[in-house]
Formats: sequence, C-alpha cells, structure tokens
Amino acid sequence: MTGIQASRKIRTLMCPSAEPDMHGSIIFGIVAGTAEQPEVVHLPEVKQIPPELLTLDSPIRPTEIFRVAATCIQNACKHFDGSQCRLVNRIVDGLPPSAESLPPCPIRTNCRWWNQQGKSACLRCSQVVRDNFQVSEELYQAINTDVYQD
Repeated sequence: MTGIQASRKIRTLMCPSAEPDMHGSIIFGIVAGTAEQPEVVHLPEVKQIPPELLTLDSPIRPTEIFRVAATCIQNACKHFDGSQCRLVNRIVDGLPPSAESLPPCPIRTNCRWWNQQGKSACLRCSQVVRDNFQVSEELYQAINTDVYQD
C-alpha cells in the first residue's frame, strides 16, 4: 500500500449536515435565500463555531443560519447503513441539481457526500438546510428516516 492509499484509508470523513454540538463541528456555509427557498452559500474557508453560539437563549437555532459539518458518526446515525450515507443517496436520487457547476467548498476533500456521490452530491448541496421549516416535498422525502428498514 502506498502512502497515499494509507492516508485515504485513515482519513476521517465529515458529515455536511451535522449539528453544531457534534465532535469536530465547523461552519462551512451560511444559509441565505428566503424562508420558502433557502440556499447555502459556501464560505471560502471553514470557521470554528463560537462557544457562545451554542448557548444562545434564542428561538433561532444555529443550523437555521449556518451549514455545519462535523466528524461523520457512521453507525450512530440513522442515515448510515454500515458502509454508506443513505441521506446523500436519497438527495441525489430525489432532488434536482440546484447548481450548474461545482460550488467552491472548503470541506469537499473530506466530505462524506463528495466521497460517496461526487459531483452529483455537490450540485444539490446548496438546497439542503438542516433546520428548514418550509421544506419541499422532494427534500422531505429525501431526509425522512422512516423509510429505512433497520
């Protein structure tokens, strides 16, 4: 095994749809657009989550404002099937692309979605907002964990 192969095997992948209190969480995008049609704008580089953001006593959750990535928790996640993230598979299968070309992304190299679905995931990523209270039927169908037969 070459050094490159070894580093790929031990690389920790990140979930691009994480909660801010998860291990290794970082901000990689800002939620823009409208309430009816939110859109994630990727930052040029990741930002650490300020601790005071996690303790705000506010009706607004950090994931309504920021797109957060964190270390993928694999089998501890309902979307993980033991080897793949079913969420990104469902997003690619169920949502139309929201971009024509790859958006700049500071986590792409370590992103589980990119490593699993490549460009197809990236072209849909900006329409995925973790706390979206006016979710489209297509996005709801993609994120609904009730469909998994575990």
